[in-house]
Amino acid sequence: MHHLSERNIIEAIARQSRGGPPELIKGIGDDCAVVRKAGGLVDLWTTDALVQGVHFDLAWHPPRLLGRKAASVNISDIGAMGGRPRFALLCLGLPAACSRQLLDELMAGFLEVLTMHDMVLVGGDTVFAGERLMLSVTVCGEMEERHVCYRAAARPDDLIWVSGCLGDAACGLALCRQGLRAEEAYLSLCRAHLDPQPQARLGRLLAQSGLIHAMMDISDGLATDLAHICKASGVGAEIMAPDVPLSPELQKTAPALQLAPLELALQGGEDYQLVFTAPADSSAPLQDLCRGAGRDIACVGRITAGEGVMLCREGERQDITFRGYEHTF
Repeated sequence: MHHLSERNIIEAIARQSRGGPPELIKGIGDDCAVVRKAGGLVDLWTTDALVQGVHFDLAWHPPRLLGRKAASVNISDIGAMGGRPRFALLCLGLPAACSRQLLDELMAGFLEVLTMHDMVLVGGDTVFAGERLMLSVTVCGEMEERHVCYRAAARPDDLIWVSGCLGDAACGLALCRQGLRAEEAYLSLCRAHLDPQPQARLGRLLAQSGLIHAMMDISDGLATDLAHICKASGVGAEIMAPDVPLSPELQKTAPALQLAPLELALQGGEDYQLVFTAPADSSAPLQDLCRGAGRDIACVGRITAGEGVMLCREGERQDITFRGYEHTF
């Protein structure tokens, strides 16, 4: 059976939908579409869907946290461009078995996150969806055109930074699948999967600083999301294995599940941290800026003049280009 990858599908759709009006600055191929408007501002548009049995399991994903996650994963894309999220549309595909209590909890979580980011739900649609619950969210953001951060802006000799520990969400998913969600020792890892925290405010701060070049959020794992930056920018990357930030909880728990912490960090996905590139002379001011915002960032490698993403570990180089989570159909 021939499987289509998400990348192949997007590329095929992009080939068929070329062109657009002059105010369309960026269409398919980045975290958001970018549309110019008056006063030096742009609108940012992004959309994402969560489908029962594919992206979540209601046996262990509480509806309120699912509602929060549906909002957060879209807000993360706005933050990855450096924008401020403003408005949301929500399309709900409801199964016959959906209860009023589930719907109320789902919407409470969704609206909680919108309120945290000073956003408004402005519309949507509700449809019958057979046997599976589905949430499809569209978010519109806004920012100054001159500050937008694109995937295609990385340059050779840039350093590569990430905004936090990686791999926790993938480990949390494994724990949830094994029925260990309620275990106190695993709460932070499970929460990373069930209720990710989008880095929109940090993304906005980084974009406005003028210190960085390319930026993206980490949804499919560093190996894949950094590969998107490299492909768009026409560059390569080297990741130094010892520098990839891993939480103490991940380092303790993953081996007990017979999982490798570094593999989860590189390939697991759903961390919704930021990966960004910056010239080496930005390092000190970048760290000061992020520390002032209460966030630690980690330098994990550098951009090269080659192509693809290489992992450097114990004197060996391994090609990990697009080795993260692969959506197949």
